[in-house]
Amino acid sequence: MNAPSIPFDRQSHWDGRYRRIGSERVSWHEAEPSRSLEIVAASGVPVTAAVIDVGGGASNLAGELIARGHVDVTVLDISEEAIRDARSRVQDPDAIEWLHADLLDWTPPRRWELWHDRAVFHFLTEPEERVVYRRLLRDALTPGGVVLITTFAADGPESCSDLPVRRYDATHLLDELGPGFTEITRGRYIHTTPSGGEQPMTWVAARFGAQSSDAANQPLGATSDPSRGAYWSK
Repeated sequence: MNAPSIPFDRQSHWDGRYRRIGSERVSWHEAEPSRSLEIVAASGVPVTAAVIDVGGGASNLAGELIARGHVDVTVLDISEEAIRDARSRVQDPDAIEWLHADLLDWTPPRRWELWHDRAVFHFLTEPEERVVYRRLLRDALTPGGVVLITTFAADGPESCSDLPVRRYDATHLLDELGPGFTEITRGRYIHTTPSGGEQPMTWVAARFGAQSSDAANQPLGATSDPSRGAYWSK
């Protein structure tokens, strides 16, 4: 008789990761979030726009945005450890709204003009998780708002932090957003980890427009060119 499976505790996993390794030694750490800052600037969003950093963790991005004049910045993360660390490194932590929540169980309390996600989406390996993500994205973005998503590239790592990931090129990542998004720009870069490893990354920026409320539940194949083959590499 098989033993019952134990539900995966996402918060315990990420809290444990930060406690064991430390926020400045995890593979995704950046002392200076220069690439994200460049992508935010390239999106054309003004400093008065409301910004949410989804899965911001212990990133320095929120603090850097405030230092550059942004006035409405929110960080959402599942890890209390990460949020505590990030707050400790910001000159005025009360200038930022900190949301401790599991993204997949979260209900957006408001809308933002910029949704930034660096390395959350590629952990959503199940189709149902990505349906929830797309619904949240539409619920949280203002019409005309911008989404910036960075994932492992198609030739990037196959796992991260002992978890499987999905890898994307820019075309397939844009396809995953579904209908209602218009590409602004796209790119690729190499992230160097604290240990010196190199990780190819894909990023896209897209603008959200008006669409039907059930668009997030539409099969992605209906909005993609079937000749392209699979959406991801593994």
